[in-house]
Amino acid sequence: MAICDVQLARRGNLVLWDAVSNLLLLHGDVAWCVLGDFNVVRSSEERRGRFENTFYVDYAPFNQFIDGNFLIDSPLCGHNFTWYRGDGVSMSRLDRFLLSESWTTLFPNCIQVALPRGLLDHCPILLTINEENWGPKPLRMLKCWTDIPGYGDFVKESCQSFHVQGWSGFILKEKLKKFKESLRSYT
Repeated sequence: MAICDVQLARRGNLVLWDAVSNLLLLHGDVAWCVLGDFNVVRSSEERRGRFENTFYVDYAPFNQFIDGNFLIDSPLCGHNFTWYRGDGVSMSRLDRFLLSESWTTLFPNCIQVALPRGLLDHCPILLTINEENWGPKPLRMLKCWTDIPGYGDFVKESCQSFHVQGWSGFILKEKLKKFKESLRSYT
């Protein structure tokens, strides 16, 4: 029974990949991002578990689909695997973004990030542009403010006058809040 299910799944994958290949061929001038749970790995390194003897026949058609359509599978950051079995031993990289060359030309720094999976058996994955992202900016400052006479001294004196106790993140947040209040009154 299990062998029949595997063969049906393989056949279903081939039908799906042929359909996607036809779409890509028909609309080749468009920037493509093909994503999802492909339910297959590209190599034996993308699978770990009780039964690691994956044969070439299992992942060769998927690699042919990717290579034949000139799709790019960028590296995965965050985790090595996107699916985990409940036993904690078996894991695979089943989810991915496959990008066309024209997509990577438009968005050259795309990376795939596997986020924490929480209660699910799959990790959500995120396609993002690899730019320096330090989170929200704690203070907005216009460069022209430095042209105001005495502004630099005001900043130094204000920051030194604030006395806040607590852990470093809290201290920074409170000092910035107080500085913002002082800045509003400074004219």
